[in-house]
Amino acid sequence: MYRFLLTPRWWAINVFAVLAIPVCLIAGMWQLGRFEHQVDNHRQAQEQAEATGAPRPLDQLLPLTTETVGEQAEVTGTFDAGRQLLVPGRRLEGETGFYALAMLRPSDGSPALPVVRGWLPGTADAGRVPEPPAGEVTVTGAVQAPESPSEVEGPTDGLPSGQLGVIGAASLINVLPYPVTDGWLTVRDAEEPMRAVPVTAPSGTGLDMDAFQNLGYTAEWFVFAAFTVFMWFRLVRREVEQRRDAELGIAPPQPAPPMPRPREDVPARSGSPAPPA
Repeated sequence: MYRFLLTPRWWAINVFAVLAIPVCLIAGMWQLGRFEHQVDNHRQAQEQAEATGAPRPLDQLLPLTTETVGEQAEVTGTFDAGRQLLVPGRRLEGETGFYALAMLRPSDGSPALPVVRGWLPGTADAGRVPEPPAGEVTVTGAVQAPESPSEVEGPTDGLPSGQLGVIGAASLINVLPYPVTDGWLTVRDAEEPMRAVPVTAPSGTGLDMDAFQNLGYTAEWFVFAAFTVFMWFRLVRREVEQRRDAELGIAPPQPAPPMPRPREDVPARSGSPAPPA
């Protein structure tokens, strides 16, 4: 009954199924591996961002990479009290407020370091921000990558003087007369009444849309493999049924003949007698 599987036509179908199924499974496992890799990267980035290890000199962490973002750094210098900035529209624990941003001029003469001294709820108001400590200080906190306007929830342009929408050298270069580090520091312990800004994982390490696309592709490849198996069994069953019907003399139903089309009047040729009325 199943000798038809050895015919040339079925050899082609069998070879296609035998090759397609493992290809689909391998592609699905590869997409699943990419998704798991991004999950591991996201977990490692979160653990690194939440770590509170021993601080290191800032120059050992620059230039910033995904491995150094979130590391604890220690910088000695003097705050530029005359150029404090406010970063409005920032949320913390479900509340909307603003960051207090100050420029720390390192003692070794390196570019100024933006330091987020803390967060305050409500509308941005410079009168509510405590003055930065005078003289030389040592600041400890987590190093953060420069922000991108597309990643910022608050306003990024059209802000009044003394406010900043995006923390990074690209925006600070327009308001500062001296070079600045392309990154920033969030202090570990904020001065009252401010609250310390939590560390965030570097961009590109989260479970973004690309990661879930890999998960969707995984499901698609597994569905393709299952569909190939289903279609092979369906074709085999159909072939068996047709051969069994032929052995029993059961002819498949014939399609109905087409209906004859009505004749159209043929126009008379030029010079020929007209038909009688």
